[in-house]
Amino acid sequence: MTSDDSAPAPRSAQPAAHDRISRRVREIAPSATLAVDAKAKALKAAGRPVIGFGAGEPDFPTPQHVVDAAIEAAKDPANHHYSPGAGLPELRTAVAESVSATTGLTIESAQTLITNGGKQAVYQTFATLLDPGDEVILPAPYWTTYPEAIRLTGAREVPVLAGADQDYLPTVEQLEAARTEATRAVVLCSPSNPTGSVMSAEQIREFGRWAHEHGLWVITDEIYQHLTYDGVPFVSILAEVPELAETTVLLGGVAKTFAMTGWRVGWMVGPQDVVKAASNLQSHLTSNVNNIAQRAAVAALTGPMEPVQEMREAFDRRRRTIVEKLSAVPGFSVPTPTGAFYAFPDVSGALGREIRGTRVTASTELATVILEEAEVAAVPGEAFGAPGHLRFSYALHDADLAEGIDRVAALLSE
Repeated sequence: MTSDDSAPAPRSAQPAAHDRISRRVREIAPSATLAVDAKAKALKAAGRPVIGFGAGEPDFPTPQHVVDAAIEAAKDPANHHYSPGAGLPELRTAVAESVSATTGLTIESAQTLITNGGKQAVYQTFATLLDPGDEVILPAPYWTTYPEAIRLTGAREVPVLAGADQDYLPTVEQLEAARTEATRAVVLCSPSNPTGSVMSAEQIREFGRWAHEHGLWVITDEIYQHLTYDGVPFVSILAEVPELAETTVLLGGVAKTFAMTGWRVGWMVGPQDVVKAASNLQSHLTSNVNNIAQRAAVAALTGPMEPVQEMREAFDRRRRTIVEKLSAVPGFSVPTPTGAFYAFPDVSGALGREIRGTRVTASTELATVILEEAEVAAVPGEAFGAPGHLRFSYALHDADLAEGIDRVAALLSE
């Protein structure tokens, strides 16, 4: 027998605020780089002369032959329909050939998966390899998306911080000290976002042999492979330690090299069983990447590289300018980056002082003051697991770069 007194209380039609969003999504930190870029653009739209060093985005247009390929592809009705979820065969082959040339290994197209930008490749790699309770050794400073993608799997990141005195490159001894029975994988990003540091062949070999000895997966992000300077070569870990082929996933994309950030084409390359599983995941997430963008990516990978070389030369010129100017800012210490398009000064010498009425004790506060008082946007090191630093992207026009750093120097010289 039931009665009104014994009936369960009905659930509220309006759930509590903390129940409306799942915990795993609530706990994702927003992208700090995109947040800084958005704030800078909002201030510019409001009429303030803000110079943004936040976004890692080339300021060049996509090479014309790539744009032309996309225009032709848009006219072809074959591209107006669904295509294979793992990617167009022509693009998978182009990626396989590119990675084969870089690594010296024979990479089959079945080992490639075309994704909606590099971020999807990162997410799907961790989702495919990790289970709750796993640990991932994450050298810091790190790109902001890595820890969030790891946590979404139920695994956890184990940061290993290397400072400016090490050119932000961890030693194997540091990595080994972080390894536990729960360690499943280790992340490698060389050339590095956010530091611009590049591992030597010797460092890569030592890193790879250590990972292989302990049976760890290596997730290697090589999206900046074409952007190195001062004669420093890019070295793929699979070229130096080919025995890692069955336990390595290589991530890449066209965004940085070919000024194609808005086209959203990335990839993951790895053992066939991993790629097949990730392809299955992608079939439920997004299905195929935009066909027009894929055709453009084919043109980028198989076409002339002269536009890439021209952009690299411009980045190199800007790199030398920004290092010179940042080195003159009071309290800044600036290792010279040899890859990507970022400078990552240690700004701890500028902390602990008052700047225009605000006492600055952390790099987050320093970034805020620089934005508000100098109208220059940079990303604080806390976003990359490295408090006491700022990241400046030098993928912007030479004149803006020079003026922006001059503003920072003037502010901190007061």
